[in-house]
Amino acid sequence: MSAQLQILAEVALAMVLGAALGLERELAGKPAGLRTHMLIAGAAALLVGLTDVLVARFATTEGSRVDPIRVIEATVAAVGFLGAGTILRRPAAERVEGLTTAASLLLAAALGICVALRQFLLAGGVVILTLATLRILGSVEDWFSRRGKR
Repeated sequence: MSAQLQILAEVALAMVLGAALGLERELAGKPAGLRTHMLIAGAAALLVGLTDVLVARFATTEGSRVDPIRVIEATVAAVGFLGAGTILRRPAAERVEGLTTAASLLLAAALGICVALRQFLLAGGVVILTLATLRILGSVEDWFSRRGKR
C-alpha cells in the first residue's frame, strides 16, 4: 500500500510540474496546453513507477528478464506520436508550427520520468530552465522576427 501511495504522490508532483509547462503553452495559445502537459507528465511518472512494481514482481521469477528502459522507450515513442499531432505545416505561409509544443510535450514526459525516479531537485530545475526557454527566448525570437520583417 505504501508503494502505491508513493507512486501516487510522484504522479501528483509530476502533474503539478507539467502544469507549469502547460500553463505557459496555454497562455501562448498553443494546441497542447495545461491539461495535456499535466496528463503526459503524470502518465510518464505512472509508467516508470509501475516499472518498479514490475521489477519487484517478476525479477524473482526464474528465467524472466525485466528491462525498465523499455518503459521509457515506449513513453518517448507515445509522446512522439502525440507531438506529431501538434505540428502543422502551413504551405501558404511557408512555415511549420507546433514544433516547440511538441518538444515541450516530450519534456513533460521526461519530467514525469524524472519525478518517478525521485530526482525532485532535477525536475524542479528542469521546469525553471524550460519556462525560461519558452518565455524569455520566445521573446528574443519575436524580437528577431520583427526586426527581420523591416
